[in-house]
Amino acid sequence: MPYLYVLPALVLVGVWIYAPLIQTVNLSFYDWNMLPTSPATHVGLGNYTDVINLPEMRAAVANTGLYVLAGIIFLVLLPTAAVLVVRRLGRRASNAYQALIFLPYLMTPVATGALWRWLFAEQTGLITQWAAAAGIELGNVFRDPNTSLWAIVVILGWQMIGFGVLMVSAGYTGIDPIYSEAAAIDGASERRITWTIVLPLLSPTLAFLGLMAVLLVAQWSFPLIDLLTKGGPGSSSTNVYHLLYVFGFQNFDAGISSAAGVLFFISFSLIAWFFVELSERLSFFDD
Repeated sequence: MPYLYVLPALVLVGVWIYAPLIQTVNLSFYDWNMLPTSPATHVGLGNYTDVINLPEMRAAVANTGLYVLAGIIFLVLLPTAAVLVVRRLGRRASNAYQALIFLPYLMTPVATGALWRWLFAEQTGLITQWAAAAGIELGNVFRDPNTSLWAIVVILGWQMIGFGVLMVSAGYTGIDPIYSEAAAIDGASERRITWTIVLPLLSPTLAFLGLMAVLLVAQWSFPLIDLLTKGGPGSSSTNVYHLLYVFGFQNFDAGISSAAGVLFFISFSLIAWFFVELSERLSFFDD
């Protein structure tokens, strides 16, 4: 009887996740331009060889690593530091602070892209004018291969840090203060309490945010890349998800895009498995 209750969910998961996954694996062995009137040609592992040897693929993988590193900074490190600094604020001040810093996460990618495109406008942008007053000429940051990726990183960090602060704050609120009080009575300094009590008890939350950074930050950056830089100039700001979109829906190469998708699926699955195992070993739970 219990299996009947989960059957609708299993059917939806099978139809919307596993069936497309099987179809993607199958398409990865064919050369097809996605036209119904054009036959698919079986090429074996040729698509995988082409994907691995593509120069833009190497650039996309390297950029994805940078986006993930930025995600760890803005989702894990900075929110943890922020929560530890403002934890002594009053309840009202703390709630107001969390609401303000979480607000950018609620904005849609289109609104975010429009806002930051205005702020970084080459002649009239507010940030551009401030930089010019400081003697720094930014130019068009979204069309400069030296700055386009970092501009996306700044915008991405501005959006993500609020989510990280909210999650770390929730984890910190769940820590029983009796541990810190007992340690303080025994003469432990605030720094020692933070390193030996607070951070270990926050480890499940931090591990979850780390996993989010590894698996989802590149996806979160996709709409910003597509709206602001189109992955360019060249391949300077693209990532693996935007490159998949280009292969499939701009170049109409179903075989290459499917092969790349399968490789990314395997890679991220292994990373997720490793990260989950690592977090299970390192996380400390208050039982």
